[in-house]
Amino acid sequence: MGALEVRLAETQADIEAVQALRYRVFYEEMAAKASVDMRDQQRDFDEFDNVCDHLLVVDYASGNERVVGTYRLIRRSTADKIGHFYSSAEYDIKALLEYPGEILELGRSCVDAAYRNAQTMMLLWRGIAGYINLHAIQLMFGCASLPGTEPEKLSLMLSYLYYYHLAPPALRPIAISKRYVDMRSRDYHEIDIKEALAEMPPLIKGYLRVGGFVGDGAVVDEQFNTTDVCVIVKSDLIAKKYARHYELTVRAPPFAHVLES
Repeated sequence: MGALEVRLAETQADIEAVQALRYRVFYEEMAAKASVDMRDQQRDFDEFDNVCDHLLVVDYASGNERVVGTYRLIRRSTADKIGHFYSSAEYDIKALLEYPGEILELGRSCVDAAYRNAQTMMLLWRGIAGYINLHAIQLMFGCASLPGTEPEKLSLMLSYLYYYHLAPPALRPIAISKRYVDMRSRDYHEIDIKEALAEMPPLIKGYLRVGGFVGDGAVVDEQFNTTDVCVIVKSDLIAKKYARHYELTVRAPPFAHVLES
């Protein structure tokens, strides 16, 4: 799309560029708490990064590759290498693990401030649609973030999500008991839908537009300075909306380490 391209990371340099982008967005812009090693290297990283797939948007306009957007993609086979999915630190995802077919955890989504527009997000979602097709993904999930660590200030959005978008029991993750924050701080009749959606972060709103659900309970993430909800999306809804915009004959790329996100 113009000078922008969406693809999977193919080299260690790609992964490090993704981690540097995540550091700028999460730690410098959003005031997440970095470890000493992260501060020294100016990169965000964890145990999943070298076994997952990294979806990235690259800008070639300057003649150099510049990574400006990313998603981390974790399939069952990736999680098996670590022993768990990232979301399991916040949610009991037993219902998702028992789902027949391939599942995909989405995470670490971020876009450079200068590229936060419809074009970049469209490319990311087209990339996800292609990945869904390539790996026959049937269900996607992941922790999505609301800004800040004071759930009472997010009461309208959390209550709206619970009353209007709670996942059915067969697919419902539940926040682990020691981190569980009840989302129902307002009564159903108090919810102003228009106001709730106006406050909602664009990424979560995007999940809702394609039929996304949320799990039961929010979780405060002190490291990333956010309050998280677990989002679940049936993959066919994504494919129908975004895959039709481009050729779905996808060939497997030359993975650097057979990647994730």
